[in-house]
Amino acid sequence: MSKLKLIIQREFNAKVRNKSFLIMTFLAPLLIAGLGFLIAFLTQKNDEKVKEIVYVDESGLFSKDNFNDSKTIKYQDYSAIGIDETKKKVENGDFYGVLYVPKKESIELLAKSIEFYSKETPGMSLMGVIEGKVETHFRNLKLTNFGIDLKKIKASKINSDIKMFNFSGQESSKLSNGLKILAGLIAGVLLQIFVVIYGTSVMRSVIEEKTSRIVEIIVSSVKPFQLMLGKIIGNASAGLLQFLIWGVLIFIISSVLSFVFGIDMVEMQSSKIPADQLSAAKETVSPDKLQLLIQEVYRLPFLKLFILFIYYFIGGFFLYSSLFAAIGAAVDNETDTQQFLLPLNLPIVLALYVGLFAVQNDPNGPIVTILSMIPFTSPIVMMMRVPFGVPWYELAISMALLLVTFVFMVWFSAKIYRVGILMYGKKPTYKDLYKWLKY
Repeated sequence: MSKLKLIIQREFNAKVRNKSFLIMTFLAPLLIAGLGFLIAFLTQKNDEKVKEIVYVDESGLFSKDNFNDSKTIKYQDYSAIGIDETKKKVENGDFYGVLYVPKKESIELLAKSIEFYSKETPGMSLMGVIEGKVETHFRNLKLTNFGIDLKKIKASKINSDIKMFNFSGQESSKLSNGLKILAGLIAGVLLQIFVVIYGTSVMRSVIEEKTSRIVEIIVSSVKPFQLMLGKIIGNASAGLLQFLIWGVLIFIISSVLSFVFGIDMVEMQSSKIPADQLSAAKETVSPDKLQLLIQEVYRLPFLKLFILFIYYFIGGFFLYSSLFAAIGAAVDNETDTQQFLLPLNLPIVLALYVGLFAVQNDPNGPIVTILSMIPFTSPIVMMMRVPFGVPWYELAISMALLLVTFVFMVWFSAKIYRVGILMYGKKPTYKDLYKWLKY
């Protein structure tokens, strides 16, 4: 046990004292936060540019009331000037673009004949806003032609709000499901990032020691199993410390940048939503719903999420890192690892796919439930299921299977490791790895 402790300390100290580790620990949060706010700042400045749109209406169906100005889009009626002269003004840079509405026999033909001219290719959001205004007006015209009173249609609109309860009497909402998905997604993605980054770090450490032949001296004093386990625990400890520092620094830097530059992310995102949609959304989200949303935030099982995150983090990292260590011991350079890394990456990719799509549709579906039990996918999938509530027996089975598989894979990888670290000059195959297991 004392030798294992020394190996852990050695790996931890070697990792945290490395210049690249120290630089990335403090530079990465600055780069992440800085890049994020740079994008937000540039996007905000870009959205502040006012686009002047002129329209030429030969059909006589549109008026200024149909084209309400927004913060970034202004409309002017140039129907009296004509399309040819208006095009010239747009070409000269007087306006951003011109919307041409020709005269047609029917609304159906007119809807397919409207044209937009501009010097630059307009963005999808701009065209979406203009098309929305045109479609709304055409729909109202057709309803009026059918003899339908638009005021009655507006008065007939009613929002249905179906309350959701479980059998314990606890109320939830559709908004709370979004929170649960977000909480689970963050936990799952963090696990995936950590496993890939620091599992690869363990593999590179093994390859480095093997190529420098220093491992031959080390294994003369300690067992290969102890050396491999010490590497995994040492790198995991250093990685967890780095993640905690990143979280604190990103929060601090983001708060400072937000205060200095005055960037309101909520306001910036809401400005991209058309005014009619925004007002409808405000009507939908009532004070009662906001209060319910706040209650749902507090109802999230943060303590349970944290405890399970630590468990699945340790289990998932140890499981994959033992395999990464075995791969590092089996090869002489990093180039030769590609044939072995693909089978390791496939379960991770599958878990992320299921987490992003299947969990949202049915967090207790059969596919999701099975993958949350399989140890190679459970650290990610189960973390995404936990906010929705998982039966205790399923959670117990998943945790037990992960523990058993982790112990087995450490033993399995150690058999490859103890042979592979002393093998040089040969590119191993899967057949060779099978033979090493018998030694």
